[in-house]
Formats: sequence, C-alpha cells, structure tokens
Amino acid sequence: MVFLLGSAQPPEPIIVKIVEQPSADPTGLADVLIKSLGLIGALVLIAVLLGVVTAGLMFWFRSRSL
Repeated sequence: MVFLLGSAQPPEPIIVKIVEQPSADPTGLADVLIKSLGLIGALVLIAVLLGVVTAGLMFWFRSRSL
C-alpha cells in the first residue's frame, strides 16, 4: 500500500483562463444621464411655454370681458 501511494503521480494542474466579456451595454452611464437631462429639459420647456400661453389667453379673455 505504501508502494502504491509513493509511486502515484500527482494530478495535472487545473488551469483557469479568465476572459473579460465585452460590455453588454454599449452606452455608458454619462450618455444615459445626458439624454435623460435633455428629455427633462424639453418637458420643462414645453410646460413653461404652455403656462405662458395659458396665462396670456386668460389675461386676454379677462380684459375682453370687462
């Protein structure tokens, strides 16, 4: 039994190759933030313009009724 343990060759080493996977998302975080801020800016601009038009119409209707 001692003879068998002494003559046993060690197993071959296990070699692990680490490969970096390409990014699944082609757009970066900065690109997403810039686009979202652009969308929010457009929505705010539309809301302000709609408010100015509504205020102007209300002012015009009120001045006509007096």
